[in-house]
Amino acid sequence: MPVELETKTLPAALALEPDDRIAGYASLFGLRDQGGDSVEPGAYARSLARLRERGGRVRMLWQHDPAQPVGIWDVVREDGRGLWVEGRLLPDVARAREARALIAAGALDGLSIGYRALKAARGPDGTRRLTEIELWEVSLVTFPMQAEARLSAKAAPSPAEMTRLARQFDAARRLIAGPALLSKGESE
Repeated sequence: MPVELETKTLPAALALEPDDRIAGYASLFGLRDQGGDSVEPGAYARSLARLRERGGRVRMLWQHDPAQPVGIWDVVREDGRGLWVEGRLLPDVARAREARALIAAGALDGLSIGYRALKAARGPDGTRRLTEIELWEVSLVTFPMQAEARLSAKAAPSPAEMTRLARQFDAARRLIAGPALLSKGESE
């Protein structure tokens, strides 16, 4: 029988750093998604331990397409809130450059896990509670499954923008400090 890969999508607080590093929650515990599933704390622990033991890694894909890796997850860990991921988009990959532009513009706002449910039970409310998951990948996706959270990412300012902002801050500091408070050797 073929292994069936399931996906769970979560709009998350994914931040885009200047060096194309991204970070955020790929999954939040205890939230029922639109598919009627809820991931429980500890669900990823065994899968992550197995990956560490064999030197494997969770893949970063574009829209769950195994033919389109777009980066590398350097950190994948459970904490009290959910599954936290940190990684980097690969600038030599065209789709990764597109993903960066879409994230920066706010057009792409989701993370989604690709997994196989190893242990799950249906609760009285009909929610399928996932208690053990074999995690295969975390994808950047357009349409998230959990509508409660939203991706918030901004592109880093360009070097020219940073220089302009630094000049504005310096001018504001000088204005507030006044001539009497300027340090020796500083001229306006």
